[in-house]
Amino acid sequence: MSQLAARTRLVRIGPGSAGRLMTSEQFDALRPEQFVGKNRYEVINGVLIVTPPVGAAEADPNDDLGHLLRTYQETHPQGAIIDSTMPERTVPGTPQRRRADRVIWTGLGRVPDPDNDIPSIVIEFVSQKRSDALRDYELKRDEYLAAGVQQYWIIDRFRRIMTVYRKGIAGPTFEIVAEGQTYQTDLLPGFVLPLSRLLAKADQWKRNRRRPRPSHQPKSPPAGGTDG
Repeated sequence: MSQLAARTRLVRIGPGSAGRLMTSEQFDALRPEQFVGKNRYEVINGVLIVTPPVGAAEADPNDDLGHLLRTYQETHPQGAIIDSTMPERTVPGTPQRRRADRVIWTGLGRVPDPDNDIPSIVIEFVSQKRSDALRDYELKRDEYLAAGVQQYWIIDRFRRIMTVYRKGIAGPTFEIVAEGQTYQTDLLPGFVLPLSRLLAKADQWKRNRRRPRPSHQPKSPPAGGTDG
């Protein structure tokens, strides 16, 4: 065990730890059992960020997407292209320690190493907060693509669209999938994603708790062309 790991082994990290100064290396040295509860823990610009678990309107469609991907993996003739998919994972290779809503590894032909293997696809479900939407559409996009992520999907239940970003020669390129459309990608041959199904999963939670639409409307994807 390294000296750094030994120093942090007994530290408990919980909501009260939010705002603590912490390097990425210190964060990486923490053990899973040190984190309290099911909160989301991230290190952004040297500061520990602690946020509550995501709400049902994000968790349910994410879980359903995982079900669709697992079904494809297990039953489709080309489904073995998926090495693994998991929710709530830190994407390696980025300068920050951001937690993605879902990641997909493809084409490795083995069980991925979550701490070192860059996912082929990273997926975020846009949250209610304005600051979260800004991070999803801009900061995370740039960091994920720079790290080697091949596709970055943003599923936005407020705008009723999914935006797919790829790294281009002159900057990110994008494709917008509207509600009612399906999405297919060469990274998952034969897999068809029905966006309306995921949006319906989010919508059903409005029955018990209605909140105002967020005031922030993320600006349109930057110039650079589209893929579709």
